[in-house]
Amino acid sequence: MERTVVHITLFGLLLSLASTLPNKDDWDIYSFHINSTVTSRYATTVITSRVANRMDESKEIEFHVRIPRNAFISKFRMFIDGQVYDGVVKAKEQAQQQYTEAVSRGESAGLVSSVGRTLEEFKTSVTVAAHKKVTFELTYEELMKRTHGKYELQIHARPMQPVSDFKVDVHIQEEAGISFINVKGGLSTKALANAITKTHIDKEAWVYFYPTVNQQKMCDSCSDQGMNGDLVIVYDVNRDNGLGHIKKSDGYFVHHFAPSDLPRIPKNVVFVIDQSGSMHGRKILQTRTALIHILNDLAEDDHFGLITFDGNVFHWKRELVQANSKNLESAKNFASNIQARGSTDINEAVLQGARMLNDHSREGSASILILLTDGDPTSGVTNLEKIQSNVRQAIAGKFPLYCLGFGFDVDFKFLEKMSLQNNGVARRIYDDSDADLQLKGFYEEVATPLLTDVTMIYVGGTNLTQTNFSQYYNGSEIVVAGEITDNNIETFTPQVVAISVRMDSQYSSLVIFLNLSDDRIQRVWAYLTVKQLLDKELQLSGPEKEKVKKEALELSLKYSFVTPLTSMVVTKPLGETTDVLHKPKEGERSQTRLPSRGYSILRKPTGARRLRPDLPGDMYEHMCIFWISGSGVIKHILEKKSEYFLFTRNVLTLCTSVSLAPVLHRFLLKAENQTVPLCFDVSGPVRLKLLHYPSRELSVNGELDSVTNGGFSRIFIHVSDSQHVEIDTNWVTVRDGQTVTYYTGQDHLTAGSVTVIVHNNEIDVATGDMRMVIIVHEKNGQKFLWPVLRQRPLDNNAEGLLAVEAAVYEEVQQAPVRKLKIKNQEADVTGEMVVDYSFASPVTMICWLMSADSALQRPLSQFVITQL
Repeated sequence: MERTVVHITLFGLLLSLASTLPNKDDWDIYSFHINSTVTSRYATTVITSRVANRMDESKEIEFHVRIPRNAFISKFRMFIDGQVYDGVVKAKEQAQQQYTEAVSRGESAGLVSSVGRTLEEFKTSVTVAAHKKVTFELTYEELMKRTHGKYELQIHARPMQPVSDFKVDVHIQEEAGISFINVKGGLSTKALANAITKTHIDKEAWVYFYPTVNQQKMCDSCSDQGMNGDLVIVYDVNRDNGLGHIKKSDGYFVHHFAPSDLPRIPKNVVFVIDQSGSMHGRKILQTRTALIHILNDLAEDDHFGLITFDGNVFHWKRELVQANSKNLESAKNFASNIQARGSTDINEAVLQGARMLNDHSREGSASILILLTDGDPTSGVTNLEKIQSNVRQAIAGKFPLYCLGFGFDVDFKFLEKMSLQNNGVARRIYDDSDADLQLKGFYEEVATPLLTDVTMIYVGGTNLTQTNFSQYYNGSEIVVAGEITDNNIETFTPQVVAISVRMDSQYSSLVIFLNLSDDRIQRVWAYLTVKQLLDKELQLSGPEKEKVKKEALELSLKYSFVTPLTSMVVTKPLGETTDVLHKPKEGERSQTRLPSRGYSILRKPTGARRLRPDLPGDMYEHMCIFWISGSGVIKHILEKKSEYFLFTRNVLTLCTSVSLAPVLHRFLLKAENQTVPLCFDVSGPVRLKLLHYPSRELSVNGELDSVTNGGFSRIFIHVSDSQHVEIDTNWVTVRDGQTVTYYTGQDHLTAGSVTVIVHNNEIDVATGDMRMVIIVHEKNGQKFLWPVLRQRPLDNNAEGLLAVEAAVYEEVQQAPVRKLKIKNQEADVTGEMVVDYSFASPVTMICWLMSADSALQRPLSQFVITQL
């Protein structure tokens, strides 16, 4: 058989194998401090965890915390036995070698991941000798963002066990004076309320949170493993009605501008609402609810319009109308009857919204365009760059476009770029029970424009951050930072020019509240500059893009910020694994996205038929149903609670079946030069030959699970007649002749020529020139396994499913039944969806389902064995 490069991976939920995690009973977190200092709305937070190994042997000790998403990690260090180990920030390319090495060993290389809506997760571990101690210290920085008239400092407390010396200290210093301060969050109520001390004196405020060990076990967000919740400090500063607050230090300044006594500007707002089929169910219900609430909040001098779209565009009214009681009642009736159906023509819908605003220019008003969608464009213009170009041309900088991406099917990067190109922002709306409140909360941020065409001018200033803003909204804040030329305050003159209801407004009074002696103002400038450069880089291409990217990288390195362009190499004692810390992009998590190209999502065609007609109707209760017509896969309908199942980049992949029929295991086979892979089902439990080399004794076999629609319950790796590795969902056993070694919690297990490394949810088995990782997953409380071949032996005569060649097919018929030709053999196929659990974050994709014999071009029985 010819040598092929093939991977098999398992679809399953990411699970940390309980037996491989550090046993927290073996080590004691005797001190856990969070210290946050906020000056000039810039927060620097230091988390310090001191841990002791109480055992008579070395133990792996874990440091695991959560930090705000908008923050940049700027320092990490460990203190072990008198030695200091510092993390080093490098360009991603320079850190790539460490990253690649960590991945090849089956270890966690991306140590920061998104958690929920507002947090990122950081974790690392180190081996500590018996009766020794380690101190972990993590520093992160963030610029507070003002929304709804307040700043919120979020602190997440998750020490993983009750701690006798647990403290959260927050100190806020604002030269403008603090107008109010409150404490909220899950850790501020009931059992923990009396553990909080709050002090506020004019320009300073202190919040102390010192819960006892018993309190750490008894609160709503507590257990025997300690606290796991948020403490949120909410405050605002005193505000004048002039230029705002300016601070300088060592040649840098930061300007906070947020006037509050201005009359509101009447607005013209158009809501463009996706009603395609994927909005079916809770999404469309929540959108209706939110839209009706928003309409109730419109002022009578506002003008508005409603557009819904699927494959077509529907207007409530062709022109903008006044928000009087009669029109609002009619609009709410229209909103309450929005129904999900059809495909997604984003291009035409947004262009129609822009046309309505362009045709309704009112002097002394502010225009806003708001798009809500949950998917990619699938009809009309579907080229993303063309859509962005069309929208940019239609809006022409005259008003902002705000894009709300509902759920994780949406191409958020596309929406983000389109918003930034049109002076707006993109926001993800999480598909949770409070999605209607998220929608309403976003609208309230932009509901009250006070100024338009805001220009910040700084005579004697240079290296400025963004200085032009299309609109300023009540409750928000404009922040500009830069350098003072030659550090000469005498020639430094700020001015703000904008348009309000009073027509042209100018603010030119100057107050320097504080001349700081540290580098905090400079770091505010660097933080804001890097953030804005990253936004700018997203919008550009070619040499300009590379220039901006280079500038952002240089600043990230200079100020030791872990950004999307940099990585932190977490240094550890000699012999320990080097971890590489990356900052995830927005929404980097389990995603279930439909392909954005090659498929049209339309209304259900006449005579459409349900896929898998061989299964009884009641087995579709939790299935993703498709409808077939001459154009291929054109609609999916979610019935009750559904699951998506898609494919990523591996050649052959197993996933759980969506049917409630007897246990089915779905394999995916990547196709050469085709975007849609093939897939086939295997009814379990069966034993399969995964890899076998006739020229040597090496072979890998697996037994499919008989309970879970997932993967394997057992994997056997035979090295020789006397040596093999047996893995199930709870144990790892290595046999070397008469010697049997069981996994006992140590990282490494070696027997003869076999080395086993267990790290979190992966079991790395190496022997000679072969390395394989067995991934442990869980679904519905059931664990299962899947092997991933990381390093292939040099032999090219492999047999088994891991050695199956990538498929080569062509489409020969679309209607009435779709047919593919594979090696001169035609096969009927239907479109299905599968989810790839071979990585921590599942990805979904459409595949062409056919019989196993057709996909493999040989009988499946050739891969079935009787003994492992």
